[in-house]
Amino acid sequence: MLKKEKPMKVDSPGVALIICSPSGGGKSTLISKLIRDFPNFSFSVSYTTRHARPEEQHGRDYCFVEPSEFERLVQNGFFAEWATVHGKSYGTPLQPVLDTLASGRDMIFDIDVQGAAQLQSSIKSQVSIFLFPPSRQILEQRLSKRGSEDPQKRKARLQAAYAEIEAAPMFTYWVLNQDLHTAYERLKSIYLAEKCRSKRNQALLHAVLATWKA
Repeated sequence: MLKKEKPMKVDSPGVALIICSPSGGGKSTLISKLIRDFPNFSFSVSYTTRHARPEEQHGRDYCFVEPSEFERLVQNGFFAEWATVHGKSYGTPLQPVLDTLASGRDMIFDIDVQGAAQLQSSIKSQVSIFLFPPSRQILEQRLSKRGSEDPQKRKARLQAAYAEIEAAPMFTYWVLNQDLHTAYERLKSIYLAEKCRSKRNQALLHAVLATWKA
């Protein structure tokens, strides 16, 4: 009778998945689906100076702080990235990110273009993805359906979206979010492919070669 082999367990560092799109581009919906399907994901909880929306909780969705406290953290080098967007500041704490990735857990970053550029410099294991809206008209429809902003603010977001889309070449991957199912399948494929990248799995190579010496 053949001896049943034990499944090989190889530790490898986590993947930092940076996902960016203009406001209304659908990144929050796609990120929620990834977290649902892949429990190894951790979500980066950012700090912000904006006020919490009714459905948001401090420490779960964001850490909501006063502008003076945010500035103190910036001066102390607390953030891996930070930026001011539409008059409000957002930042990602560096050390919790490094600790999570070192433990083998993956992380998702839902941030703007400015923050993505900083993370590409501060985190070596990052993978950046830009989500495109199909058109200006569809993006405007999505923003209108939210019902949370007046027409003037929506216009400002549409103007900002053009500049954000122009920055897409700095990202490793592009995904068009026209059909949610198709966009998700492509996003998932990128993540799974990156998990198999050889530079992330050097421990696997050594573990398999070690079986020849056992």
